[in-house]
Amino acid sequence: MQNVTDRIRNPFGMRPDCPSFVPGYGDANADFHVVGDRPGVHGGTAAGVPFTGEAWSPAFLSALSDAGLIAGVAEGVAPDGVARDGDPTAVDPVRTGRTFLSYLHMCAGEAPPDEAAYADMERFFDAELRAIAAHVLLPVGARATEHVLETYTARARKTEIDMDGLHGEELLGAGWLVVPIKDPADWADGDADRLVDSLRELRSTDFRRESDLGRFIAGSDPYLVR
Repeated sequence: MQNVTDRIRNPFGMRPDCPSFVPGYGDANADFHVVGDRPGVHGGTAAGVPFTGEAWSPAFLSALSDAGLIAGVAEGVAPDGVARDGDPTAVDPVRTGRTFLSYLHMCAGEAPPDEAAYADMERFFDAELRAIAAHVLLPVGARATEHVLETYTARARKTEIDMDGLHGEELLGAGWLVVPIKDPADWADGDADRLVDSLRELRSTDFRRESDLGRFIAGSDPYLVR
């Protein structure tokens, strides 16, 4: 697969109608897409990178690194993923590899957005998710998990949003695998290890689950479908 862009920050140029926002960040051809709620919940306003700048960010980013989803943070960057010297938005602090990080609602603000605001931002999130077409979706927290299950799987009605129970569990979606993650602010002893072990096990399998249908069409190029 050829990269559609080599841009790491906001690779598709999303521009919501708000004065400050935290856009998607990472590999536009990612295998793994980590989906958070919004900057007011999951951070990122200082560095402009999702899941950075919070007290729990070092533990969360370390778990993703230990699981092989990211390659850690860049040199000169603090453990929470924020560059301390100069303009923090001028540095790409998290080395993501084949992973993309984004939010359901990318606008930053002190007041929590209402349901209409979340619905309005859905067009940006959905367009980015489908453009990246990662194989595995990792919703973080109850709101992101509920949204992903309702929108991208047929499991919503038969899945209770119990993040303690769903944390690190593999769920089959419509073309995606879904691995919910308990909100890092609520992690207790063992939650990081549970997530790391689950993702390592997933990565050791054929998580892409693609079939080559190229034999049914003219030419020698592969035609991979999920």
